[in-house]
Amino acid sequence: QVRLVESGGGLVQAGGSLRLSCAISGRTFSMYGWFRQAPGKERLMIAAISQSDGRTFYADSVKGRFTISRDNAKNTVYLQMNSLQPEDTAVYYCGAGTTYYSGTSYPNNYAYDYWGQGTQVTVSS
Repeated sequence: QVRLVESGGGLVQAGGSLRLSCAISGRTFSMYGWFRQAPGKERLMIAAISQSDGRTFYADSVKGRFTISRDNAKNTVYLQMNSLQPEDTAVYYCGAGTTYYSGTSYPNNYAYDYWGQGTQVTVSS
C-alpha cells in the first residue's frame, strides 16, 4: 500500500526556516514534487526532484530560498524552506509520480499519481 506522509509544518516568523519531510512507503517513484495551496487558490507545484538522477526543478517564487532533496535510504523527500515570507503561508503537499521525466524544463504538466494529506505552514509578519 502506498502512503505519503508529510510532516514538519508549523508557525514561523517571517525570515525563519522550516524543513518539511515526506515519508514514502509502498514503492519507489520516478518523480517527487512539493505543492502548496493557499486559501482560495489553486494547488501549485513549487519544487520537484527526479528519483533517477536527482535533477531538481523550482518555481520562480521559491527559487533560491527552497531546496528539495531526497534520502533514498529513508525513502523520504525533504523541502528546506528558508527566508520564509507571509505569502508562503499555505498547506504543503508532496506528490509522487511513476512516469519517468526526461525533460530539462520545469515539469509543469507532470501527472502525479499519489498525494500526501498535507501539512500547514503559517508565516507570521
